[in-house]
Amino acid sequence: MRGGRSVEAAPDKELLRRHAEGDPDAFSELVHRHRDRMWAVALRTLGDQEEAADALQEAFLSAYRAAGRFRGDAAVTTWLHRIVVNACLDRLRRRSIRPVVPMGDDATLDAIAPKNNDPTSAHEVSLDVSQALQRIPFEQRAALVLVDMMGYAVDDAAKVLDVPPGTIKSRCARGRARLAPLLGHLRNQGGGSAVKSAEEGGGKPA
Repeated sequence: MRGGRSVEAAPDKELLRRHAEGDPDAFSELVHRHRDRMWAVALRTLGDQEEAADALQEAFLSAYRAAGRFRGDAAVTTWLHRIVVNACLDRLRRRSIRPVVPMGDDATLDAIAPKNNDPTSAHEVSLDVSQALQRIPFEQRAALVLVDMMGYAVDDAAKVLDVPPGTIKSRCARGRARLAPLLGHLRNQGGGSAVKSAEEGGGKPA
């Protein structure tokens, strides 16, 4: 405990500052708080569990080393997610990832699973959406993952990807248009929100 406050009670920015100052427990607490959401972004963006795990590890290492350069002009979560997205992009550039078996972690696919009680159907839709996402450009995929699947507001997604909000809107629109013909067969199968967004041009209001 430093400054009379445990790491569990400290805000994110304080934890990052304390880590930069040498607190051995501060960064571990940040990882504990945000790992699940960062993992979901990496998995949905790359569509491959092993690649996502490697990207997440690289992102945490980068964040660990760069903590002292954090300017504090954005939320720590925004800063962390930006590092994760960049790590995913780096892996795609280096290895030209084209996964044969798409992501299979159903626990992270609640937002796109069909709203029924058939787990087989839910799994099939999850795989279909995952495969379709891998067939659109990375920039559009990242925007759709953040906005349509992770629930980010357009402005927040823009901060993560470090682009203007209008660019996020444009990327989402183009991505949904590309996904529509790939997911048209799910229209009558009770697909979830991401499927509807892709087919109807939906998603979160801008």
